[in-house]
Amino acid sequence: MARLHLVRHGRAAAGWEDDHDPGLDALGRHQAELAAARLAPLGPLPLVCSPLRRTQETAEPLAALWATPPTIDDRVAEIPSPTDDLAERGAWLRGALAGTWTDLGADHVAWRERLLGALAGIEQETVVVSHFVAINAVIGAATGDDRLVVMAVGNASVTVVDHDGSAFHLVSAPDVESTEVM
Repeated sequence: MARLHLVRHGRAAAGWEDDHDPGLDALGRHQAELAAARLAPLGPLPLVCSPLRRTQETAEPLAALWATPPTIDDRVAEIPSPTDDLAERGAWLRGALAGTWTDLGADHVAWRERLLGALAGIEQETVVVSHFVAINAVIGAATGDDRLVVMAVGNASVTVVDHDGSAFHLVSAPDVESTEVM
């Protein structure tokens, strides 16, 4: 059984409607430091993060403490938007967050399955720095819930799941401080 510590990135410097790949703002960097301090006693463990700046910047303090560079995996990236237009992306995301995976259709269900498959393939305790929707996809898989938003997942929060070779099991829900989805 593999235990996964799913960390949502710290607060981004810009939202989906403002920037395709923002880094962290000052609060987000502080949140990343706090998450690293919380997780440090567990490792060093393998560290995986999405290719987006906000996850890599969130992983940096923990990677430094453990002297372990993160593995970049695009399968744990943010849900893909059907458009590159920033204003349209924001509107699409707001609508998507209110619905279910089934509502989004086959392409997004396939994205979720690819994400879940990547995480199910991890065979040892690992820290994965990812995104709000991706972490909710795992929580939904663990709880049998088809909604995109199953739980509030705060910036730099940690959700712990186990995978027993056939299913995900929620060990601890995310700690919630800030749940702003930008």
